[in-house]
Amino acid sequence: MEIEFTLNGKLTYAKIADDTTLFQLLRMKGCYSVKCGCETENCGLCTVLVDGKARLSCSLLAARVNDCEVITLEGAEKKAEEFGMYLAGEGAEQCGFCSPGLIMNVLAMEKEEKNLDDEEIKEYLAGNLCRCSGYMGQMRAVRKYLSRGAAQE
Repeated sequence: MEIEFTLNGKLTYAKIADDTTLFQLLRMKGCYSVKCGCETENCGLCTVLVDGKARLSCSLLAARVNDCEVITLEGAEKKAEEFGMYLAGEGAEQCGFCSPGLIMNVLAMEKEEKNLDDEEIKEYLAGNLCRCSGYMGQMRAVRKYLSRGAAQE
């Protein structure tokens, strides 16, 4: 099967098997920020944006992104770097293995939701597992990042 989609701003073509996951396709296309930790939609490491929405690439068939826009961390470097500074400022970067999925979810949350309280942020990020941080630093970083616009006004 042949598909056509936009990957990080570039029109991309791929010939894939019917059972190819988006995760597998993205890795074949050199998007190494996308990781797979569980293959069961439980860890969030494989999160990417599909048409602006956070999606888990390990369980999404690649055929489903035909005619869609897919953004990985490689395609969101500037915003990812900005949020990464907040993570580092709160001591929340730790080993960094979970950071790409977390960052992609935060970028989606920033687009989709406004004025979230802590419980809503926690619910939105519930699928992002981090084995070394304890989440408090991440929460502080997310809150500061999401409220930065209000501080600038």
